[in-house]
Amino acid sequence: MRIELTRFRVRDGAQTKVDEWMEFLNANQDAVRETLEPEAMYVETIFHEVVDGVSFLYWYSVQGASGQSVNNSEHWLDQHHIAFWEECIDDTYPGEDLTLRVHMLPQRVAAAMTPLAE
Repeated sequence: MRIELTRFRVRDGAQTKVDEWMEFLNANQDAVRETLEPEAMYVETIFHEVVDGVSFLYWYSVQGASGQSVNNSEHWLDQHHIAFWEECIDDTYPGEDLTLRVHMLPQRVAAAMTPLAE
């Protein structure tokens, strides 16, 4: 199991597009769920923060080891995700992985989170 929390900076002027994408994801949860199983994604959560006028997105994920990369997916939603990423995420500012210090999860929940592919 891989647990990550990574911060990405939003490109200047892209916040409106980010907001639209987040609304789209919230409105299309069935399609989102279709992409999770092939990725062996147990949990994927996106947070937003503004620091000194700069917008950041934080991706929190819990993923199995055998998951397919979004870059290898043919699902239409993942194709839109890649286009969103290229348009809105500032590639001049490298993503920053926060350091996991403690992971707490009841065993029964961990057991229930094992994807079908593992």
